Amino acid sequence: MRTLINHVTVLTMDESSRVYENGFVLMENGRIAACGAGDGLQAAREAHTEADWQATSFPAAGPHEAETFEVVDGRGGILMPGMINTHTHLSMIPFRSMGDDCPDRLRKFLFPLELEGMTPELIYRAARYAVCELMLSGVTAVTDMYYFEDEVAKACDELGIHAWVGQTVIDMETCDSKDTSEALKHCEALLNKWTGNERIHPVIAPHAPNTNRPEDLKSAYELAADFGALYTLHVSEMDYEMSFFRDTYGKTPVEFLYDLGVLGPRTAAAHCIHLTEHDITLLAETGTKIAHCVGANTKAGKGICPVFEARNAGVTVGIGTDGPSSGNTLDLFTQFRMIPSFQKTKYHNRGILTAREVLSMGTIEGAKVLGAQAEMGSIEAGKRANLVLVETDSVNMFPVYNPYSAIVYSANASNVDSVWIDGKQMVKGHRLLGVDLREERELLEKEMTAFRKRAEKYADII
Repeated sequence: MRTLINHVTVLTMDESSRVYENGFVLMENGRIAACGAGDGLQAAREAHTEADWQATSFPAAGPHEAETFEVVDGRGGILMPGMINTHTHLSMIPFRSMGDDCPDRLRKFLFPLELEGMTPELIYRAARYAVCELMLSGVTAVTDMYYFEDEVAKACDELGIHAWVGQTVIDMETCDSKDTSEALKHCEALLNKWTGNERIHPVIAPHAPNTNRPEDLKSAYELAADFGALYTLHVSEMDYEMSFFRDTYGKTPVEFLYDLGVLGPRTAAAHCIHLTEHDITLLAETGTKIAHCVGANTKAGKGICPVFEARNAGVTVGIGTDGPSSGNTLDLFTQFRMIPSFQKTKYHNRGILTAREVLSMGTIEGAKVLGAQAEMGSIEAGKRANLVLVETDSVNMFPVYNPYSAIVYSANASNVDSVWIDGKQMVKGHRLLGVDLREERELLEKEMTAFRKRAEKYADII
């Protein structure tokens, strides 16, 4: 199947940040075959023989040609790479809007309610619903970290999104493990089952330096290294985490992890709010990446990650939403607008972290966080055809002087018109293809019945 997307502004997000006004992208067999400026019909003809096209005009005249070639008129929209959410907890959808203003809610009711109320069936249904939300907002790849992660992997695989799925390891009883030893066995099972899958990539995900024993952090890292898998965890997120490491070890969490030997190019550290200058040096030295979750961080009043300084030091920074209970959304448009606003305010400098740089964090830099930059994150020939068409017909999208600014400061998830993953169209005209969103919601609602009942005991704080 060949698909041509024509009459669009193409933001390639390649190394040269090339932009093709009134450009095109040609997809073939799930990959990007060509992209450039001007009318793509001529380029498509030149890429194939007359026999391929049967010398027909466009749109195709014959039934055979209609089956093998599709032309999409982008109507002056903005075509960009599929976005990459580098940190979330998809199956926490049932917790959304619960206790949003409750201090210390993680320990007050999130941990207890997860233990009491999360089941494999609920996690599967919530993950499917969350993936629908991701795709409708233009996210084509995601890194997840939760429990019963095989259920999340199954949901992501069924719906066709690229997913890095991480089984949580934490030093406490959880809904799927009595202890750390059992959690690590789940990790190994996940790795054995999904390693080598084209779309689903198993990840090792210890919870945090302060919620895991040092030896378990090290064991998890070694297991990830054995499989060449991503290693991701929360780092320098909590005030009490910082106090614990200062009082116990005389170090920051980053310094502790560095000395433990678990920082490196395959490590993705989420949040990283309370970084020191030395921490940033260590992250840059080891090639450790950051998943920046500005929405969740600032909603909780935790602080602002020094993204500007980290990027200047050479640290790769991607964007995460955190879970749908922490940031209340899985779309990156919300994060796009907040990231430069908070950085500019933190440093009192309007000129830092431009819209182009922010969009880079949500696309090609996100791919680098996952070690997937050779496959996705930019619009270049040979890469996977993971694409998002943002329409510019809506009232909030006129005029467009700078397409980067339009995406970062003006657009929202409702402006996503179409989404392709591996060349297959997943969203068309703002609607999911092949998935009944109403049915997904009804099935999730039904599965949440017992969860809601268990949540009643926390009614006074949520």
